Amino acid sequence: MSSENLNQPRKLSRPLPNTPRGSPEPLPPTTTAVSPTNFYGSKAPPKHPSRLSTGSGSSGLGLTAPQPTKSPTVGSSHTRYRSISPPSPFREPELVSEEPLPAADFAQQGWGTSPGTSTWGTSTGASAWDNSGGWATTDTFDSGWSGALGPAEFDNGFKKVEIDGRSEEEERDWWDPAVRVRFSRPGYGVLPPLLEERLYNPEHTLYSVSVSPPDLKPDKDRDVSRFVAPSAEEVRTAVPHPNSYYCRRFNGWVLVLWRSSTVVPSIDVKAFIELSQECDIQLPDQERRKRTASCVGQENPLGGPANKTHHFHRYPRVVSALELNPPLRRQQWELAAQKKHARRRMTVQGDFASSVSDHKMEMDEEEPGKDDLLDLYMCCQCSVYVIGSPEVIPGVIPIKWLEEFVRDRKENPSPERNGDATVVGGLETVITVIENKLWKANDRGLPVMRPAFQRKIGWNNAVRQIFDALGFIFDGEDDTIAPPPTDPTTPEGRANRSKLLRAWVELSAMVVDYRKRFANNLKQYDPQKMWVNIENVREMIQSGIGAHVQQIPRGLLPDQLLHYSPIAKDWEGLGMTPTSYSWELLVFAYLAQCRCDPVHTVEYFTRLCNIVYAFQARGEMCPQDLQTFVIEERSRGRFTIDEFAAATTCLGFGQNNRLRVDFEPDTDDAFVVGAYRDAVKEAWKHPTDAAGRRRDVVDALRVVGQARGSRALVEMARSEEKEGMGPEKAYSTLEVPADVDEEMLLTVYAMRVEERPHQAEAMREAVGVIAEVRDSARLKRFWETGVDPGPIGPLVPPDMPRGLNQLGNTCYLNSLLQYFYTIKDLRDAVSAAGNSGMKSLEEDKLTEDDLKRHRVGGRLVTKREISRSKDFVRHLAELFWQMENSELASVTPTLDLAKLALVTSKDEEEDTGASVKTESSNDTDATLVEDAPARYAEPEQAGSPGSILGKRARRAGGEERMETDEDGKEDYVMVKSPRAASTPVTPPEAGPSSVVAVDRDGDVEMEMGDQQGEEKKQPPPLPPRKSTAKVTDSGGMMFGRQHDVSECMDNCMFQIETALLKFDELGGSEDDKTSVVKRLFYGKMRQRLTASEDDRRPKASVHEKEDLFSHLPVNVSEEGYDIYDGLSGYFDDIVEFDGKKARMEVSLVDLPPLLQIQLQRVQFNRETLQPYKSQAYVKFGEAVYMDRFMESADPQKKARSKAIQSELNACRDQIQRLTQGRHAPYGQRLSDTHEFLTDHRAYLPEGGDDLLAHLKRDEEQLQVKLDRLRAHAVELKKDLEAVWENDREAAYELTSVFIHRGTSPSWGHYFFYSRHLPDRPDEWFKYNDSSVSAVSKEEVLRDTTGDTANPYLLVFMRKDAEVVHTVNRFDPASLIEEAS
Repeated sequence: MSSENLNQPRKLSRPLPNTPRGSPEPLPPTTTAVSPTNFYGSKAPPKHPSRLSTGSGSSGLGLTAPQPTKSPTVGSSHTRYRSISPPSPFREPELVSEEPLPAADFAQQGWGTSPGTSTWGTSTGASAWDNSGGWATTDTFDSGWSGALGPAEFDNGFKKVEIDGRSEEEERDWWDPAVRVRFSRPGYGVLPPLLEERLYNPEHTLYSVSVSPPDLKPDKDRDVSRFVAPSAEEVRTAVPHPNSYYCRRFNGWVLVLWRSSTVVPSIDVKAFIELSQECDIQLPDQERRKRTASCVGQENPLGGPANKTHHFHRYPRVVSALELNPPLRRQQWELAAQKKHARRRMTVQGDFASSVSDHKMEMDEEEPGKDDLLDLYMCCQCSVYVIGSPEVIPGVIPIKWLEEFVRDRKENPSPERNGDATVVGGLETVITVIENKLWKANDRGLPVMRPAFQRKIGWNNAVRQIFDALGFIFDGEDDTIAPPPTDPTTPEGRANRSKLLRAWVELSAMVVDYRKRFANNLKQYDPQKMWVNIENVREMIQSGIGAHVQQIPRGLLPDQLLHYSPIAKDWEGLGMTPTSYSWELLVFAYLAQCRCDPVHTVEYFTRLCNIVYAFQARGEMCPQDLQTFVIEERSRGRFTIDEFAAATTCLGFGQNNRLRVDFEPDTDDAFVVGAYRDAVKEAWKHPTDAAGRRRDVVDALRVVGQARGSRALVEMARSEEKEGMGPEKAYSTLEVPADVDEEMLLTVYAMRVEERPHQAEAMREAVGVIAEVRDSARLKRFWETGVDPGPIGPLVPPDMPRGLNQLGNTCYLNSLLQYFYTIKDLRDAVSAAGNSGMKSLEEDKLTEDDLKRHRVGGRLVTKREISRSKDFVRHLAELFWQMENSELASVTPTLDLAKLALVTSKDEEEDTGASVKTESSNDTDATLVEDAPARYAEPEQAGSPGSILGKRARRAGGEERMETDEDGKEDYVMVKSPRAASTPVTPPEAGPSSVVAVDRDGDVEMEMGDQQGEEKKQPPPLPPRKSTAKVTDSGGMMFGRQHDVSECMDNCMFQIETALLKFDELGGSEDDKTSVVKRLFYGKMRQRLTASEDDRRPKASVHEKEDLFSHLPVNVSEEGYDIYDGLSGYFDDIVEFDGKKARMEVSLVDLPPLLQIQLQRVQFNRETLQPYKSQAYVKFGEAVYMDRFMESADPQKKARSKAIQSELNACRDQIQRLTQGRHAPYGQRLSDTHEFLTDHRAYLPEGGDDLLAHLKRDEEQLQVKLDRLRAHAVELKKDLEAVWENDREAAYELTSVFIHRGTSPSWGHYFFYSRHLPDRPDEWFKYNDSSVSAVSKEEVLRDTTGDTANPYLLVFMRKDAEVVHTVNRFDPASLIEEAS
């Protein structure tokens, strides 16, 4: 069962007072045997079971008290026929207990082996119900449910509830998949009261129908030479099946059959295999079922506890109706009517929709009911099973026309009658018409306009539809309806006879029921004689399946809870109904579900707690025994779904929690263990309840381990439970102060153990706690081995990089700072600047002219920004020094450094109200150099403001057209970088990392006739954006939303470049390489915009522009992209320009030493209008070759490559539409539609089998097409790579990989990998905040499909550039060498 819609459980604050409630006294055991009598005997229908008195003797049903005694004629079916012919050999079906059959070879005989076929017309002496208990002989089989048999050997310690089949091991280790596989349980089950609701709607009465042939003769003046009245056999078989019951609400029939048999029902093998594969279900253990005839009233033959009631498991549509004895065969007219009137309630959507309006289905006269499959409900603890029809078997006349007829007659009564009498009279008239045709040989047409017909029936659409359903033919010329031919010698005549007989039975049953319900209004009415009797069978069905009120009492649940909607799903989830509540039955239902479906134990305990808490919520008194049971279940380690969520929170998971990442199903155990260790350390810091907090953390680890099914985590929790001492108690146990050094601590420990050896274990535990609190390697080693290792050096090797401790949600900042530290030139420049004691601005005496000569990121900078940037570099240099010299495993960045890195000066000004625009304060987004375009995307063009992964939005529409001069002249165009258009709104200080336009001298202008020399105008400045940052200067940091590494990188690189400006030199152009930032990270690209092929405008031309770039964005696709595919999409794309499609071609003119490629993982769902993170895998390797993207690349190869790439893109677009489009994946939708219609055949229109065949064929054809497209894409990809396989001049090697873990595009956890260069290029380091570890390159390059931890920023270094020196640690040996 699904765990959805669970209510929020609340913990019990205290045991609730008990509410004593009595139960009805059970009836004495019934011992009178039920004799096998003629099923279609001449006796009157039996009384209701509730009206019968009890007797002695054994019950033929195999049931004892509390069960009402049955009449000799009561069994699984109640439908009867009063015969005027000799008795039929059929006998009443009854619930019997059979002896176990000898084991047979299942593989040889198979399911459904039948020694013979019984029919309705059997005339031999043997009963049709005697053959294998009413079923074809079927072999039993072993489901592997061994080890779970026999009485439970454990007791919960309170008043016991009768339940058998439990296993102590399985209930203890319910979370262990290996244990569940060994016991092989059947899954979710239901108790008898809920089964009754599943079989039919209890609000709709079912009737057993007994019918007698009418004593009617043809009129003497009729020619009866060829007339044959219906035989007694035909009348008897007008009832669909002996176990079918009439439902007036639908004018149809419901089949319900129950038995106690050691023989498994004949199951349709194909249907069961498909069901088991789809739902992963299996039958209960048949050997266990054979040992008890019935759970109701039977003692356990194994000597253990009996079961309080049945526990049924449903297997939908697995029993063939043709295998019943007698079989349920749909007549030809039934199939035709079903196809004609069935509604098509489902539309096949998508490109592969099939129209079925023209399909026709040929009817099979030999096997009209071959596709009827029935539901099977099997009790897992006894031999009782129930079979039911999945839907109501429809009657001859659709209920809508009968309801409309009744409504019309009641609203328009005859003058001499009231409404109810008019209704009965009309229905009786229709019955008389049928009887006249079948028994009086009346073939004349009925004039529908005659007064008598109009008075009794009338003539409207409903009446016409009723007679049309009966097969009558309307003649519009003389306004008559003629009866259908009923000659039994023709197929058409036989079909019409059986249809009229079925309608006659149904209408007669409806009239009899109507007379009973409205007897007071019919006292003056003279009724017509009916040849059909009906009897309510609800109590009989209840008794047969164990749901009778004398078997399961009703009315014990307080009224406040009876219809309490918040727990409605909880009752159903436990397999019971609120009306059948007793605390014993509730406990039984819970234990039975845990026994048969242990994998969902958490859900069942949640539902149980929800019901218990509801008592308190509604002000009712919960039974003390029920409260005790819940408490004892908790003592066994049970927990609810909310308590599992609380456990993950306790371990630090959650967006706003310590780890800043949600608990995901694929979170590995190692990560959970690390979270646990951190949580334990936090627990020890609690001033008053450290031990209690630690116990909570240990229990949280157990809960998470069990919920995940992880034996490693559970065993770890069990081991950790043994340590319950806190730091304060540990120090007091050893009688030492908290600040004692390790040497003295171990000395005191040795003395205490020698003095008090009986406390040695407690003292050893104390040492372990102190070792954990202090994180002392020496104490840990002593605790593990018992030997003092002496002073131990650092836990990490001297040459191991140092980690960075988190200051809050700053894992992205830590990743960036570690990345900067690995770049030798940048590290040296920052360290030199930080150690040079940079002069203040006052000492520099900078003038406005000085400031105007230097630009960073395409704009001027202010004195305030320069001062702020120098502070940033100074703090960064201090951090670099610690990372080089510290002996600790990790160091902590200063709060000021984090603040300066995360908060831009613009945000800081807006929050402090210090943003004042003056001639010298150019610290705004609008302060751009005259000849450079705005480099920041407008808010509507940018990605999600909360994005941390970046989003390329090059196709946002007309808003993103290329920047042109204002007057519309086309002689000069600046092309926006897609990066600038897609990155979330970037602060103005973040210039160095984004694409910026080259100054006017670097522009490439295309001369275009008379438009040369036009003055070029600059686009207006962008409006200022709203602040997103908040700053506090105290110890508690609040830096606003979590920034993306690229955004944080922009701000940091801007400040580094600003701090390193040399004002004693003349300012160079924006693209010079005097800046270490520009020299390392910036290259130059050429953007070319050309008109599309279908653009015939005379002014269509080529526009070019050169830009600097620091990142190359790569879109992420789900369909097998690699890094070259993503880059190709960036370098050759179609964009909107001037309302037309235009081709944007980008080529690289100059490449930087460090090439940064950003994977755009934020995608936008157009249906939900929400961003989401794509988890798609993008393949990349240790090297990338950029030759194909260079301006100097071979033109012929470029053309060839472009053609292949275009075909490859088209192929992938087709795959994408079929697998990821709006209604995709189409294959799965076709499969789901086929499966749904197969399971709900009532929804099939005429020609339904053809529709199912078309759906299956379309699904197969679609899969073939997808396979062909994918194979073609692979070949095209090979051809594309072959074009450039020898071009490897622009070679780059992978140096860093940034990882984002999480499912949300707005938050998550960052870490990054860095290659150990230049010394060990095959080794990598993993930087995860304070933890730095060596990992293999296989981990870095692994396929991340299905994982939430994915690369999103890749850094490549130009081959032989040698700008990355990953490890930079101080070596004391170098001092000795220098001294020598």
